[in-house]
Amino acid sequence: MTVFATWLKMWSYLTTNLPEVVRALEEHVLLLVVFPVAMAVVVAVPLGIAATRWSWLEKPIMAVINIIQTIPSLALMALFIPLGLGIGNKPAIVALFLYSLLPILRNTYTGIKGVDADLKEAATGMGMTEFERLLRVELPLAVPVIMAGVRTATVIAIGTATLAAMVGGGGLGRYIYRGLQLMRDYLILVGAVPAAALALVADFVLGHVEYWVTPEGLRLSREKSE
Repeated sequence: MTVFATWLKMWSYLTTNLPEVVRALEEHVLLLVVFPVAMAVVVAVPLGIAATRWSWLEKPIMAVINIIQTIPSLALMALFIPLGLGIGNKPAIVALFLYSLLPILRNTYTGIKGVDADLKEAATGMGMTEFERLLRVELPLAVPVIMAGVRTATVIAIGTATLAAMVGGGGLGRYIYRGLQLMRDYLILVGAVPAAALALVADFVLGHVEYWVTPEGLRLSREKSE
């Protein structure tokens, strides 16, 4: 089968089974990407902030998350099956959540630590408490860096989520897995092409979000330096 014929078959399958593919796309986006990444933001941002406040927390937190990151993604998903999560989306969601923690946590820590010490001192001199300084000075300046971590975690999750089908999960990976089993190239493309397009769109959109959440002064100084 020629490459052109394969793409034609992929297009034919997409048009014939569009509602099914759209449901798989929704499952991929909402259940396997948005949900675990959002949960990672809820956990990683406070942990990153805590690590900047209590230095003794930094090494153990980073060590644990780095160890998790070194485990192959499919092995991590499979590991949760005998631990009570069974097959399906549950082990995939937990694994994707754990994989999303590192870039968000690391960027939160780096962003807050990177705030100019003179600005912190000036905020303290104005009578701000440590909590007020965090909310009004450090977090606003660190938000672009944190968003860069969320952007990285999201793009990684989109690609890694295709492996969910290997543990009985859903999403676009189901077509890739089915295509490999049946040796049907067009089915692999049905899953792979939307997943690749989704990663590009997510990177583009979150890149713009990262730009707009950057304080105007920082944005202008970066544009001048470029």
